[in-house]
Amino acid sequence: MILLSKNKSFVPVEKKNVQPKVNKSSKKPQKKDPQMVSSMGTMRFGPDFKSRISAHEGKILALATRNVVTLPPTATIMDAIKIMTERKFRRIPITDAGTRRLEGVITTVDIIDFLGGGKRNLLVTNRFKGNLLAAINEEVRQIMDTDVAYIYDQADFKEAVKTMLERETGGLPIVNNEMQVVAIFTERNAVELMGGPVTNKTVDEYMTKNVIMVTTDSTIGQAAKIMVENRFRRLPVVKDGIFAGIVTATDIVHFLGRGDAFSKLTTGNIREALDQPVGSIVSKELIWTSPSTDMGEAMEIMLEKKIGSLPVLEDGMLCGIITESDFLRAFDF
Repeated sequence: MILLSKNKSFVPVEKKNVQPKVNKSSKKPQKKDPQMVSSMGTMRFGPDFKSRISAHEGKILALATRNVVTLPPTATIMDAIKIMTERKFRRIPITDAGTRRLEGVITTVDIIDFLGGGKRNLLVTNRFKGNLLAAINEEVRQIMDTDVAYIYDQADFKEAVKTMLERETGGLPIVNNEMQVVAIFTERNAVELMGGPVTNKTVDEYMTKNVIMVTTDSTIGQAAKIMVENRFRRLPVVKDGIFAGIVTATDIVHFLGRGDAFSKLTTGNIREALDQPVGSIVSKELIWTSPSTDMGEAMEIMLEKKIGSLPVLEDGMLCGIITESDFLRAFDF
């Protein structure tokens, strides 16, 4: 069963079933439409954060991941799945093998789209007559995204953040003047730079309040379809009305790329793996925060736990979710 909330009514969550990871503030959380944040609600960081940004103006390479892994367009889709699983990547730039020029990007959402979540699965149906084993050995160029958001190596931090928000992407390949990939800059890089300064602004001002959820009994395939159709990278999961965790596109790809699921993938019987309940791949560690938590504190939790989002609970109710991109949208330099 899939639960869709289009208003401010959410599935109740019993506090005794989860372990809070932050201390609650006594501040009364404000109730605002998440799409209507006033200028007074824009996050303003202190001198230390701004000095760190200004020190790297025009030097995005100093903030990015330089040891970037790429694949040629002729690599197989299976190659991409293996690397994403082994290296825990969300995306891989696709570059020409000879020139290293950027040609595309493949993400975990593209992979679950191909495996049955969306339009990319038509490659399996039409060209390979449903034979997944043959399809996953097709070249990655067949499903990569060629409309790639990227930045040049002389860009600054603000330009990188602006591009990620405008293109709704969690990562940007960085290229030189010859369009060769030299690094990658992600939402995680940006949040790490911010480092969790106290903002005097609370999570409830920036979190997403209209939350689509799945139950632990929903299949992995159902969760994948919702992610692909909505371009989501994650979904909250509930069991009998109780918050049970978060499932991400990366979780699904990692599950399919290892162990028993991998054997099904390589024999073409992936439907068996996709029909398993999503609750089987949700992390047992429940991490959440409250609406009144300072944004800086929430960032520190995400950095410490190496996660890209936090569910938000208030008085036993799941009332929203805050993500890395929400922090970026709150910037005001």
